[in-house]
Order: sequence, then C-alpha cells, then structure tokens
Amino acid sequence: MHAWHVDRPGPAETRKFELREEPAPRPGPGELLVRVRACGVCRTDLHVVEGDLPVHRPGVVPGHEVVGEVIELGAGVAGFAGGDRVGIAWLRSTCGVCRYCRRGAENLCPYSTYTGWDADGGYADFATVPAAYAHRLPEGYSDAELAPLLCAGIIGYRALQRSALPPGGRLGIYGFGASAHLAAQVALAQGAEVHVLTRDPRARRLALDLGAASAAGAADPPPEPLDAAILFAPVGDLVPPALAALDRGGTLAVAGIHLTDIPSLNYQEHLFQERQLRSVTANTRQDAHEFLTFAGEHRLQVVTTPYSLDRADAALADLANDRVHGAAVLITG
Repeated sequence: MHAWHVDRPGPAETRKFELREEPAPRPGPGELLVRVRACGVCRTDLHVVEGDLPVHRPGVVPGHEVVGEVIELGAGVAGFAGGDRVGIAWLRSTCGVCRYCRRGAENLCPYSTYTGWDADGGYADFATVPAAYAHRLPEGYSDAELAPLLCAGIIGYRALQRSALPPGGRLGIYGFGASAHLAAQVALAQGAEVHVLTRDPRARRLALDLGAASAAGAADPPPEPLDAAILFAPVGDLVPPALAALDRGGTLAVAGIHLTDIPSLNYQEHLFQERQLRSVTANTRQDAHEFLTFAGEHRLQVVTTPYSLDRADAALADLANDRVHGAAVLITG
C-alpha cells in the first residue's frame, strides 16, 4: 500500500513528511482492517505534522477522519462483516476502568489513544481500528462527505454542547472551516440564531448561504450580545473579543486541541457577570453516536475540497494557508 509518514515533524522548510510504499497492515485481535476510501484532512493533522503536538508514535501515518470498507476481521470480532462501510475517528481506545471512563467521560481518560497520533491513521490505502471504536455511518452521504463528519462534525457537536447554548439562543462562531460549518448547521436545526465571525470572505458567504443571521470579520463585534460562542480558529488573540461579545451568563467553548497564547484578560470586561471560558477535549463514543444519528436524520450540507492521496502535502499546505473551502478530503478509493 501507499502511506504518508511524519518522520520529522516541524515547519514546512524542515519537516520530513513523505509518501512511501509498504506492506499493508494486518488486523490484530479485536480489530478491523479497512480499505480507506476517503480521509478528511483535519487541522489536528497539521499540528501533528508541524510539531505543535508532541510526538507519540515516531513516523506516524496521520489521518483520523477515515471512511472505508471492512475487508478483514481480527480474532474475536463480532457485529461487523466484510464489505461494511465504517468510520474511524480520533478516539482510538480508552482504558474503560479509570474514574473518568466509569463516569462516562472517556474523552478525559489518561490512558486514551488517538488515531493518527498514537497509531497509524488514514493517509494510506489501508488502516486498522479496534472494532469497539469503529463507527456505523449514516446513509445518504458520499464517502467524501462522510469523512469530515468523523472529527470536524463530532468535535463541533461536542463544542456546541460545551457552549451551553440555551434553546433558541444566539450563538457566535469564530472561524468557519470544516468543523464550524457543520456545527452551525446543527445549531440552526435546533432553532439557534447564528452569527459567524471570520476573516475569510468566502467563509462569510458560505455562512450566510447556510442560514447564519450575520457574518463579519473575526475580531468584529457581533450585532447583538451572544448567549454562547465557539472558538474554532486556533488563535488565542480571539478569546478576549469573543468573551467580551457574550451576554451575562454566556459561555465561550474553545474547540481546538492547540491554541496560540491567550492575551491578558480583564476580569470586569471579559469574565464578570458569570461569563465562562471552557475547553473541549476530544470526544466520547456517545458524542459520535449522537452526532452521526443527527446527521442521518438531518441532511447536512458538507462542503469539501477533494485531493488525491498523493497530494496530502498540498492539502495540508492549503489548510495551513486558509486556502481550503469547507473541508479538505483525500480520496483514495
């Protein structure tokens, strides 16, 4: 098979990220072997390749928005068959016995592992996944449309829950890429009023096309105070204006795994009147199940920019330079 490996993470001019030909993996006990049909290109992949995240597996194959076909079952697997279409997402395993797992917060498990960081992911022709962490996928979507749902969609859904948006409330979305354009549609379907703040004119047009009430620049004030906000852009400088835009009792959820430094906050301006600042850490399988069920019941418009597998480096470069419209997706099938 062909697979991309991050042999030396770092900036574009120093890193070593290359496509190689190698034997396909075999499924271990409890695992599925999946022929990759499509794999989304997530900003977390960019953090892995550029070294913003510490190395967990030297030479890892990135990619954790994988849609593919089951072609082999490892020992002890039940409930799946060859030919099934499944999804592989970011969360790959948890211990199941720690206090976080026992209370239903497996996303906080200290022993959790992640696809494309701790184990090889979907920038390849084949990938493996523990069957207990493989996802059933909704009908009515192409492989390319499904891929972004497996991280951008799931994380956006969790971020929306973390933002504590009240029914019919006013939601601000900062940054409008793969995850944001899906979370916005969930919020709109639930009756929210959505205001988008982003520097990209194309993204502002997309937001309005999807039903946002307004779309303005990233640091601009929204037209009215917000009940909740989600920061998708990995830009710490946007935290103060997002907090200042909140109404009393509002919550800002920061959706990314990596964020540049946050400037000093003024207590009266940014936090008083019970405004809250919350982070979002990975997701649970229950989050994934709820979101994918929602996607099956509400047809989401998934905007994608396709790339062939051999152009994964170009896809990451475009993502880094804000040249991707919607979600970048590698097509391998």
